[in-house]
Amino acid sequence: MRLGATYLGEGRCEFLVWAPCASRVEVRLGERLVPLAARDHGYHHGVIEGVEPGCRYVYRLDGKLERPDPASRFQPEGVHGPSQIVSPVFPWTDQDWVAPALEKYLIYELHVGTFTPEGTFDAVIPRLKDLKDLGVTVIELMPVAQFPGTRNWGYDGAYAYAVQNSYGGPAALRRLIDACHGHGLAVALDVVYNHIGPEGNYLADFGPYFADGYLTPWGKAMNFDGPDSDEVRRFFIENALQWVVDFHVDALRLDALHAIVDASERPFVQELAATVHEEAERLDRTVFLIGEIDRNDARYVRPVEEGGYGLDAQWSDDFHHSVHALLTGERERYYQDFGTMRHLHKVFMEGYAYTGQYSRYRRRRHGNSPHGLAARQFVVCAQNHDQAGNRRSGERLGALVSFEALKLAAGVTLLSPYVPLLFMGEEYGERAPFLYFTSHSDPQVVEGTRRGRREMFPGTPETPDPQDEGTFARSKLDPRLADREPHRSLKEFYRELIGLRARWPVLAHLSREPMEVHVKEGERLLSVRRWTDRSEAFIAFNFEDRIVTADLPEGEWRVRLDSAAQPRPEKATGHALVHPLSFVLFSKGE
Repeated sequence: MRLGATYLGEGRCEFLVWAPCASRVEVRLGERLVPLAARDHGYHHGVIEGVEPGCRYVYRLDGKLERPDPASRFQPEGVHGPSQIVSPVFPWTDQDWVAPALEKYLIYELHVGTFTPEGTFDAVIPRLKDLKDLGVTVIELMPVAQFPGTRNWGYDGAYAYAVQNSYGGPAALRRLIDACHGHGLAVALDVVYNHIGPEGNYLADFGPYFADGYLTPWGKAMNFDGPDSDEVRRFFIENALQWVVDFHVDALRLDALHAIVDASERPFVQELAATVHEEAERLDRTVFLIGEIDRNDARYVRPVEEGGYGLDAQWSDDFHHSVHALLTGERERYYQDFGTMRHLHKVFMEGYAYTGQYSRYRRRRHGNSPHGLAARQFVVCAQNHDQAGNRRSGERLGALVSFEALKLAAGVTLLSPYVPLLFMGEEYGERAPFLYFTSHSDPQVVEGTRRGRREMFPGTPETPDPQDEGTFARSKLDPRLADREPHRSLKEFYRELIGLRARWPVLAHLSREPMEVHVKEGERLLSVRRWTDRSEAFIAFNFEDRIVTADLPEGEWRVRLDSAAQPRPEKATGHALVHPLSFVLFSKGE
């Protein structure tokens, strides 16, 4: 039996809800009121006749309190309205789809509401060919679980199973995923299991979903290790399986796993990873779980037999912070821990810059060793939604650095031995900010959100109002820029770089073995040499504002790409000049 309302066909629907806080649960369908039978462990269950997809319903608890289904598949009237029964039938055309290996991932992160003027799943579909032509292999959707109103990043979701109504609902999401697979693009979905949004959150009326004594930066933590936590775990694990089975999602990005407090003998994250992998194997599919972890904790991606949790990969914030601090000179907040070439050198070599050293920002030692983890287990970027959106004015990197520096950032990300991620619009230098926006209806939540944003940036000018519709409008992409200079040239540069990376095995193979990384003494020049039995690549990344000289390894090298696009000989030996804020890619062999 599955949680929520499961349409069985021929006018029959099965309802299952975990509600140990209620002694009696009924389903109200319009004027009908049908009791459910109490089951073990606080569940209430029943099969109701005369029900079709599209019917709306609520649960009545103990004869008085009416609430939407915690496992609702669709909230057509928003977080406070009734739930709607959804048909499981969809005309999928992706029967022959085979997802790429993790090593082939080139991720494009997008927010559905701001990616197009319409802000819907269907509006994304006409843009897929362009992303495929760019060289993208995976579309990563920021959270689509039902949130309050029509404007939100998605991390305020109140219904983990329901697909956002203003984006088009579950049928439209299926159309998008089917279209992605038709274009040869995998789909990763961002899911949030560390907290539930503050508005429309009625879980406490049903059961002990929340932990006593644990708090996250966004509110109460989920109950993953206390009394009745088995059923809370089931709720979220079954949700993950829904995205894989019902929506054909190829990967899940697990948000802020460091905010999950779990002292149990078998951690929730470990159980989640094992269950999803088992289901993928049963379906003869490949499904990856990618964690966002703020703690540089390699245990999340180590195998269970080595004491780990068994995730497939994780985001490496240290990579972003190292590149950003070098390019911008910023040292505020967490950037105070970065800004030297040794940080970038170490993150290239290991995946983390901090593996147990003292962090001034955290005022304690930070991280552990990722020794033994494969390069494909780290996702790296020069921009993402967090790093732009958690700035007071939401500036993208293009608003902070020069055009040449943007190409350098692209090069160091795409030519690293790790899985690269691009943030929507990055490829052509989108100028719109990515601000924090909401459309709550609860006045207390509205004021709390505004106050929280102000407190993030004390002593600075007034922050943009998250609740103002104009804040959201300013964050929408303007893809017309891609047809104007210098944006057109930047996009062509990304296309060329991604194509070269995909075609050349020495770059396409994600490995730090064999690889040599050096920093030239007294200069901000990073040299990276990677090779196979048949070919070699040497890349010189210059973070200086002046020309520097790179020492080439022995032999004659061919210039494959110069981001400064300066005239130079096609071949070089011994030494080569590298222009300010640029990189040069050399090759030897096939």
